[in-house]
Amino acid sequence: MQLMHNKKHLTPVCPRTGRPVRRHQASRAFWLLPLAGLAALLWFLVRVIPKPSRASYPCQRVALPLASGFVVWLIGLAGSLAAFRKARSCLPRARYAAAALLFGASVACLWLAMSINSDKPALAEPPVPNSPIGSAQGVHPGRVVWIHEPNATDWAGHGSGEDWFDDEHTDPNVVNRMLSRAIRALAGCDTDQAAWGALFRYFNRSRGRGDAGYSPGQKIAVKINHTLSFNANSTTFEQSPAYRDHIDNSPQLTIALLWQLVNVAGVQESDITIGDPGRITPNFFYDMVHAEFPNVRHTAGIGGLGRIQAEFSDVEFHWSTPAANGKKQDYIPRSFAEADYLINFAILKSHNSGAITVCGKNHYGSLLRNPDGTLWGTSYNYYNMHDTLPSSIPGAGRYRCLVDLMGHPQLGGKTLLCLVDGLFGGRNWDSRPIEWNMPPFNRDWPSSVFVSQDQVAIDSVCFDFLYAEWTDYPHRAGADDYLHEAALADDPPSGTFYDPNNDGLGLAGLGAHEHWNNPEQKQYSRNLGTGEGIELTHPVAADFNGDGAVDAWDLSTMSTHWLQSGQALPADIAPSPAGDGAVDMADFAALARSWRL
Repeated sequence: MQLMHNKKHLTPVCPRTGRPVRRHQASRAFWLLPLAGLAALLWFLVRVIPKPSRASYPCQRVALPLASGFVVWLIGLAGSLAAFRKARSCLPRARYAAAALLFGASVACLWLAMSINSDKPALAEPPVPNSPIGSAQGVHPGRVVWIHEPNATDWAGHGSGEDWFDDEHTDPNVVNRMLSRAIRALAGCDTDQAAWGALFRYFNRSRGRGDAGYSPGQKIAVKINHTLSFNANSTTFEQSPAYRDHIDNSPQLTIALLWQLVNVAGVQESDITIGDPGRITPNFFYDMVHAEFPNVRHTAGIGGLGRIQAEFSDVEFHWSTPAANGKKQDYIPRSFAEADYLINFAILKSHNSGAITVCGKNHYGSLLRNPDGTLWGTSYNYYNMHDTLPSSIPGAGRYRCLVDLMGHPQLGGKTLLCLVDGLFGGRNWDSRPIEWNMPPFNRDWPSSVFVSQDQVAIDSVCFDFLYAEWTDYPHRAGADDYLHEAALADDPPSGTFYDPNNDGLGLAGLGAHEHWNNPEQKQYSRNLGTGEGIELTHPVAADFNGDGAVDAWDLSTMSTHWLQSGQALPADIAPSPAGDGAVDMADFAALARSWRL
């Protein structure tokens, strides 16, 4: 909270409105949590005493931390008062040492009582494992593919004087191979071309377009996350030196995606638009990508120097909450409205306010709020999307605006593929790359890629990774509430009628949500054969179709490509991880080492 000088005193000022906060308002805020704790305690006792099994209900799991905090607060106040009275009684008898100890105990108890009123994030109970909800989506329903290749990244870190995004530190050959394996495993096909065909056909069938693949001339929009480019120069587009080693999408994975779309799926470069409509496209990213694919269109919040200024379409976007009444009308950017398909290309990061920021929150940048080319000047009086983040509204069963974004027919409804860049994972939205401790990363960069056609499932998996690695933001109460709401969007726990298209029909469920059994095994209900939720696939290099086994199918694939040479050969797996451009005895030996794994 900021302070504003006054003739007689310092007045606290609200950081959002800039208005002075009156002292009686602060006093009311002080008592808000204890009163909420009392209500939670009474509710817990009234509900659980008659029927103890109710303690496992979601509402009671939310109420219990508040109730227990209230009890601790009462004990702390009572202990502080008792110790203070004892200390006072010691002074007339010259028992100064005892009085000092009792005063210390009084202060300690008071601190304990006050600590529950400090500005700390409300923490959630541990996620319940393997309890899937929603209807899984994708050519293989609920499948999320995770590729981990430590050799993809080799960077000395912050302060080294080197850039994480240079090819010397993010190996493009390894990244190309990672994405190729991910796409094939997602579709369950042994070639990249067959995999893209399967992904397009599933998407078109599920949207009532028939069993059709990609047709020449159809447009694809790629929504990237350039949040950290807000500090780039708005004229030269040069990234601020202070943010040069903070992570946005890696150029190498972007180039790998474009290579797949152009050279495998058959999309013309000019039919691809890539960008973050509300941000700047910095030079380091644009120069590397443009050099490889000069005819791909780059859209951004500020145009010029090859970038295309983002524009409004006439497609309206509506929020499913009365809080949006009286706010400016939101519109879908033209590049998304005109696209036939959308690829949601996010980054693996947690978030101080949103708990995590992967594919769902990547859509915060999917609405255009600066059509005049200034990043901030016209954004006021729009509905504030941050008002429904866990930092603002903790707990479960709440309206979450992310569901509207994930469900709008021109955004989530057009999403052919969700792709999460986990080459360098972050701890916050403005994070530098941070080495991860959890296995199998073991104090190294995560060097991972995640793909899925189920936008709820991929965020659920990334949530579990982030929750296991970081003990702060992903543990906020309500961190995964948007995933519950999205999975059950047709009948959500909050009771919200989600209708971002304003057509009166509302949304169907958007995908499958559950949590893994534990961070070591990373097994979901489809892996365990216990349910129809998520399947996390982590194929080895020789598992060409991603079915979890290296067997006769994979040997047949190698035979098909035997002695061939060129790029993106699925059976070119040796030397690991990038191959050598030919399928030969080295690759057969690598397959043999993984046989029946």
